[in-house]
Amino acid sequence: MPIPLVTRILIADDHPIVRSGLKKVLDAQPDLEVVAEAEDGAEAIKKALAEDVHLAILDVSMPKTTGIQAAEELHKRKPGLKLLMLSMYASEQFLFESLRAGASGYVLKSDADQDIVEAARRTMRGQSFLYPSAISTLVKDFVERGRPEDREFDILTPRELQVLKLIAEAYTSKEIARELVISIKTVERHRQNILDKLGMSDRVELTRYAIRRGLIQP
Repeated sequence: MPIPLVTRILIADDHPIVRSGLKKVLDAQPDLEVVAEAEDGAEAIKKALAEDVHLAILDVSMPKTTGIQAAEELHKRKPGLKLLMLSMYASEQFLFESLRAGASGYVLKSDADQDIVEAARRTMRGQSFLYPSAISTLVKDFVERGRPEDREFDILTPRELQVLKLIAEAYTSKEIARELVISIKTVERHRQNILDKLGMSDRVELTRYAIRRGLIQP
């Protein structure tokens, strides 16, 4: 796919000041234009599918649906859309999950004012953009590939990961059912499946697990 003369961009971040800052930096470039904004992953999915955008810049940690979950959904449903992740954390787990979800790059918020333009352009060229220490992280993972905790994470389905995140954020079964548009009975079945698969017994253990796996912030 040829690179458009002006890349149309969606920014998703739950902090308005972050969206405003990124928009200012990107809109100052003649080949980049922010045309849509979202404050959570669910809204990002909806707008990215409905609007004519070429690149989605997604904050990794957002309420309800994370940027990583949004990236995974968009990668499946709109494969031509380029994805770039944004985060406060140089987190190994966030980095790996972002790449698995289909993102081409990972930008740290602390460096975003210097890096976001280059990252956007590289992503549109089909190249990767990673913060400097991410390279050594990827090399380390190559050496240690196949660790048990990675396989453990893979046993949960995408829907179970959504339910797990909301459980860890203290949503009730009724609230989860409303948020995901499923029945309370289905929520309870997912909850029990998650507990059984992970060998856990309560929400406290699930919350600790969700923090460790990068689904929510401590």
